[in-house]
Amino acid sequence: MTDPLPAPLSDPLPDELLSLALEAARRAGELLRDGRPEDLAVAATKSSPIDVVTEMDIAAEKLITGFLAEARPDDGFLGEEGASTAGTSGVRWIVDPLDGTVNYLYGLPTWAVSIAAERDGETVAGVVEVPMRGETYRAVRGGGAYCGDRPLRCRPAPPLEQALVSTGFNYVEPVRRHQAEVARLLIPRLRDIRRGGSAAVDLCDVAAGRLDGYYERGLHPWDLAAGDLIAREAGALTGSRPGEPPSRDLAVAASPGVFAPLQRLLDDLGAWHD
Repeated sequence: MTDPLPAPLSDPLPDELLSLALEAARRAGELLRDGRPEDLAVAATKSSPIDVVTEMDIAAEKLITGFLAEARPDDGFLGEEGASTAGTSGVRWIVDPLDGTVNYLYGLPTWAVSIAAERDGETVAGVVEVPMRGETYRAVRGGGAYCGDRPLRCRPAPPLEQALVSTGFNYVEPVRRHQAEVARLLIPRLRDIRRGGSAAVDLCDVAAGRLDGYYERGLHPWDLAAGDLIAREAGALTGSRPGEPPSRDLAVAASPGVFAPLQRLLDDLGAWHD
């Protein structure tokens, strides 16, 4: 379990990184929103034929990495669409240029640009831009979470059986089958389950009090980094299996009163394996 973060130290770098992430995310969001072609094409596939990369994912990542590299040429990058450099500054940018690609491909509004900055392996700033909502989520480690200028706080915890929880499903068919079975067993224990299609947006919805919790197996660092920081800075707890941080095996985020029972239930149901 990842606890809420301590108060910030006097350090200008996280705010500098946040400012750059905000501008990069704004530019990429405008490109994706305003430049989406009517005949949007699938450029490649990722893990399976239904896990797609569009030409716009690639264009957005090039825009983001180009902007950040010009501002901070010694930083490293980890990007969903292939950007991966070590850097020499101790800062690494973790970039998902288009989280919710299938939603974007189909013209659904739940997609986002996610940019996080790590320093020496620790996430210190994060931005999730949700253009079709007109929302920009941001956080600096120890400085709270915001949507625009509005401070965010996760929802007061209901009993688990009254909790609204979101999840996502892998694109590999055998993995999806097990995830569907976990969801089948989980639904009677909750108010309901949602499937939004963007991990970054789901994590921000936990931060904003629109969801009581969220879980998913199979996420990558670029899916998680910014949204996890924003959720924690809004007072949510995040983790994986009990005692472990969020990982590809399982990511869980929830308001404090929902987190522990949800995490235990997911562990019992085997949500952490295929």
